[in-house]
Amino acid sequence: MSESRYSRVTYDLTMAAAYALVRLNPRAAFVYVSGMGADSSEKGATMWARVKGRTENALLKLPLRTFIFRPGLIRPLHGIRSRTALYSILYALLGPLLPPLQRWLPGSLTTTEQIGKAMIRVARVGYETQILETADINRL
Repeated sequence: MSESRYSRVTYDLTMAAAYALVRLNPRAAFVYVSGMGADSSEKGATMWARVKGRTENALLKLPLRTFIFRPGLIRPLHGIRSRTALYSILYALLGPLLPPLQRWLPGSLTTTEQIGKAMIRVARVGYETQILETADINRL
């Protein structure tokens, strides 16, 4: 995907939703799922990381209770499937290894269920930091 198209999907749509929420209820919580490796300097070599970093930076400037989730590897549960062919293949091959890996390296891997529960909790009660890495997500 080109950077301009990725920016429209990642930055423009996210910011349109955030601006709408500011107008409706500026005391609301906005939870954005970014990704491990997002580049908040916006100057790195990796396109997706620059765009995610730019999106994070813009969100954090808004008058909202904003929380940024930066998960690393996500283990899909409950029948969830990736729409990205490469990820689907990797999950099929590595699937049996993911549960033990999560126990051994809890800061590197989370699940779709843990992310969902953490998002609800953060929206309700907040969290001590605005940027949550995988270990933070798993603690919630």
